[in-house]
Amino acid sequence: MKPTLLVLAAGMGSRYGGVKQIDPVGPSGEAIIDYSIFDAIRAGFDRVVFVVRRDIEEDVRAFFAGKFDDRIRSDYVHQELADVPAGFSVPAERAKPWGTAHAVLSARDVIDAPFAVINGDDFYGAAALRTAADYLSNLGAADTRYCMVGYRLDVTLSRHGTVSRGIVEHDDNRWLRDIEEHTKIGWEEDVVVSYDDDGGVRARFTGREATSMNLFGFAPPAMHQFWSSFEEFLASKGTEPKAEFYIPYAMKLLIDARSAHMKVLETNSEWFGVTYREDRPAVVKRIAALVEEGAYPESLWGK
Repeated sequence: MKPTLLVLAAGMGSRYGGVKQIDPVGPSGEAIIDYSIFDAIRAGFDRVVFVVRRDIEEDVRAFFAGKFDDRIRSDYVHQELADVPAGFSVPAERAKPWGTAHAVLSARDVIDAPFAVINGDDFYGAAALRTAADYLSNLGAADTRYCMVGYRLDVTLSRHGTVSRGIVEHDDNRWLRDIEEHTKIGWEEDVVVSYDDDGGVRARFTGREATSMNLFGFAPPAMHQFWSSFEEFLASKGTEPKAEFYIPYAMKLLIDARSAHMKVLETNSEWFGVTYREDRPAVVKRIAALVEEGAYPESLWGK
């Protein structure tokens, strides 16, 4: 069974400004997500589902119109703040949807095959998407042995400010134990440092740690499991206006309940993204270099 690519593209990017998922960075006007879709097609994915907000869907659809219709099926779903289980309500002071696991649930009515989840504004690399596709292609429709692709921490950081990263812990067989979220992690000269909310040092890292960059793989049962986990989340944190239902949080509940497992896959792919607008020139330069090296054609879709 060929896997589906689920692209999380609902955010505006408050630290970046604008709809950064469709900001052109390639030599022929390609966005970062164009490269992920191109790599996904080469890796064997046969469908892409975009999770967007209603107010940006028209822009996103227009950006992709006619690019890859003959190569991969595409669909759109909406992440809605009010999409919560029966018996729960949205706090009046809540302004944003509930996070990445909630975004995944936005596609629960259209997913019918193993699927990979990626961010719409991150470059993951051909090898990483091929690794995910190979694993997912061997999953059964009812399988709960999920996967994630881990990157080296030091290649995922920005020189222009702190970012959020999940530091991965796994056993000797590379089954995930936990992903510890660090919401303010970055460079302090040549040392990787995580800060607490008060600006104090929370932890220091070598930079070689395995890191989650939201490249996960699931099978359809994850949707039902995440919905149940979302109910647990809302029961404990639903009144907190800024609480986030992240994929690692949902997975930790499933792992602790022994109802699912997650294999940590390795990759030598590079990762880069545009968390801050100041990151954009480096991204443009790196993509130009990849084109020059022959990794991608100058005009990705040959238009």
